[in-house]
Amino acid sequence: MDILSNLAIGLQVAVSPTNLLLCLVGALVGTLVGVLPGVGTIATVAMLLPVTFGMHPTGAIIMLAGIYYGAQYGGSTTSILVNIPGEATSVVTALDGFQMARQGRAGPALAIAAIGSFFAGCVATILIAALSVPLMNLALAFGPAEYFSLMTLGLILAVALARGSVLKAVAMIVLGLLLAAIGYDMETNVPRLSFGIGELSDGLSFATVALGLFGFAEIIRNLETQTSEDRKLVQDKITGLMPTREDLRASWPAILRGTGLGSALGILPGGGAVISSFASYTLEKKLSKHPERFGRGAIEGVAGPESANNAAAQTSFIPLLTLGIPANAVMALLIGAMMIQGIVPGPRIMQTQPDLVWGVIISMWVGNLMLLIINLPLVGIWVRLLRVPYRILFPAIVVFCAIGVYSIGNSPVDVIIAGGFGLFGYWLMKNDFEPAPLLLGMVLGPMMEENLRRAIMLSRGDLTVFVTRPLSAALLAICAIVLFLTVLPAVKRKREEVFVEE
Repeated sequence: MDILSNLAIGLQVAVSPTNLLLCLVGALVGTLVGVLPGVGTIATVAMLLPVTFGMHPTGAIIMLAGIYYGAQYGGSTTSILVNIPGEATSVVTALDGFQMARQGRAGPALAIAAIGSFFAGCVATILIAALSVPLMNLALAFGPAEYFSLMTLGLILAVALARGSVLKAVAMIVLGLLLAAIGYDMETNVPRLSFGIGELSDGLSFATVALGLFGFAEIIRNLETQTSEDRKLVQDKITGLMPTREDLRASWPAILRGTGLGSALGILPGGGAVISSFASYTLEKKLSKHPERFGRGAIEGVAGPESANNAAAQTSFIPLLTLGIPANAVMALLIGAMMIQGIVPGPRIMQTQPDLVWGVIISMWVGNLMLLIINLPLVGIWVRLLRVPYRILFPAIVVFCAIGVYSIGNSPVDVIIAGGFGLFGYWLMKNDFEPAPLLLGMVLGPMMEENLRRAIMLSRGDLTVFVTRPLSAALLAICAIVLFLTVLPAVKRKREEVFVEE
């Protein structure tokens, strides 16, 4: 009965006129972000953080969450119509979606992407509702040692699931932890790593770093790769949206598998929507009786990844709402949004503010329904937006990013810092470093330090507390096993195969 009463509370919150409007705004902005290449979900959420200062916490989180899962819907549109993924999660969708469009079947491809996304989103919402309370009860038994070990496991999983070199992923996390240490020491109040620069004495804002690494860096990369030619659509007018019975018959197993795979990977720190879509495509290709069809217009290559990335985008809220630990960079920004509102994310939030937690959960189902209804009719508008050359589009994106950075701390120095991180982020992309683990390390760093110090103080300086407490010891043992398996040659090859796009 508890879950039913909680869902009733959530429904009452989610269907209030203000929250319905914010959910719709988030879904539309998210779809737009997904459609337009070079904007990015992380940069958009970071840019809009200052807008949420004066909003009610529940409405703010509902809107930001809508942007995140709405972008997964929008990214498929550009992938299918013009072979340009608006989001990294839709890279593999372009492989078969664009080929379907070239064959005159853009309508069914868009419809299957929307149906798969809606189904996966609904299943993920049910999982969030079902798992939130048990995980919260487990988390309440955690002490500082267990929290430190859990966060360590989160960073190790981020390394294991990161794309590319393990050593580079470790380097990014260590750099993120170092950036988090900039500012005043929480115990002694002595400045550290600020090098006498006054603007760094309060530390770096993760929103500023995120906008630099993911906003400005993406703009530079797009300016390098975009040609002067306008994008040519394979179909000026999308007709015949309804998929055939054969399309549905071929798609539904892929949708189910993608939903299951994405739901599992979304919960893991470092997993998220990107690896889920790649893993789903790899799985569908391996299970197919005719793998040669993939890359030539196989509808399973659209259905599986689109279901997986939406499921993962929404189940990544589970560790955020129950443990207060971000599963990916966007969740890290949502933790920041909660802290701005004076809310401490973690297991007690479900007890102290059930209306916020359950309101956000129910709003996800409402948002998915909105996206299903509004996305297909709006395809024509998105098509017209795609005709705007990037050389005209990017100055507006730069201005909005700069305004977003400045409004966080009303400091022009923050804009310069974001620009510096933009150049650094571009260098990272060129040298095959994945910047997401850096942001994850930067957000978890202060929490890890706090719990490390508390555990050592409570144990009177006994460092063995991390291995003598059973739960903490078990988590650290899992860390060691995951790290060992990750560096094995056979596992390294499997990690690389997941991200193969051809």
